[in-house]
Amino acid sequence: MGYLSQPSEHSNVKPVSLAKMDENGELCSYASWLGKHPSALDNFDEVMSIAEGKEIVVFLDYDGTLSPIVDDPDKAYMSDAMRAAVREVAYCFPTAIVSGRRKDKVYEFVKLKNVRYAGSHGMDISTPLGSSKCEDQKHQIKAVDEKGNHVVHFHPAKEFLPTIQEIIKVLKENTRRIKGSMIEDNMFCVTVHYRCVKNEEDVSALREMVESIMKPYPSFHISRGRKVMEIRPNVNWDKGRALMYLLDTLGFDNFNNVLPMYLGDDKTDEDAFKVIRNIGRGFPIVVSSIAKETEASYSLRGPSDVLAFLIRLAKWKKNLSQKRG
Repeated sequence: MGYLSQPSEHSNVKPVSLAKMDENGELCSYASWLGKHPSALDNFDEVMSIAEGKEIVVFLDYDGTLSPIVDDPDKAYMSDAMRAAVREVAYCFPTAIVSGRRKDKVYEFVKLKNVRYAGSHGMDISTPLGSSKCEDQKHQIKAVDEKGNHVVHFHPAKEFLPTIQEIIKVLKENTRRIKGSMIEDNMFCVTVHYRCVKNEEDVSALREMVESIMKPYPSFHISRGRKVMEIRPNVNWDKGRALMYLLDTLGFDNFNNVLPMYLGDDKTDEDAFKVIRNIGRGFPIVVSSIAKETEASYSLRGPSDVLAFLIRLAKWKKNLSQKRG
């Protein structure tokens, strides 16, 4: 489906250095890890030193980045302060939230109209014009929204919808006996939550059950996240390609003057980090309070750091505009 970026000759992205294992096979200390993935907040001036005169485009994950990870996924609310910070950032820069959740569910949490949304790990995107570079135009569907505005829906996994609904039905019927488990319909993917499953034997039983249920569906694959199993169709699409698609819909058809900034905490965000590395300029920022392997150049500890960083980012832009004025 395209959107493979060409690496830049003039890169600002730090060389990747994955977290190392110690002699016991454990990941290195967080302090040591920070030496390779320094705090984007503590090193804000260094991070932004190459940004003046460039077009920054901000991409944000939701769960674990804008909101804390919580037991009940339906209660993953963002704070009013975070909403205000995202609103200000979106006034200063083109901003998109790229989540594994349903697009409409993310909007219910965020409630901001000056932000673009991509749900289902980028498999559900709606924009005013769509992308001229999309190789398979059948995935772009022109429509009119409830307010009468023309939109283009991008759904590269649309053909899988009936099967996804079938899988959800089977999963719900079979996982009822696992207390604390939850099946979340995220439109083009399915999330099996087990954060509230207290018994490790039940967690193992749930994993085996899901894997067994999915064997008759070879067009889907299972990946694991933070106390979740995610079931997705085998389409050549991810958050990295969604980033490229959104950049094109925003009018950035080359990367000479654009600096994508992506903040995320999940394994699926690594695809976006890799794309920024391939572009050769931008800011891949992982949100994590533990040392882990990542393609990100910088880090933030958690949503509280994200909030402080976004506030500072908006102030930086306003100060820059005042200097120019």
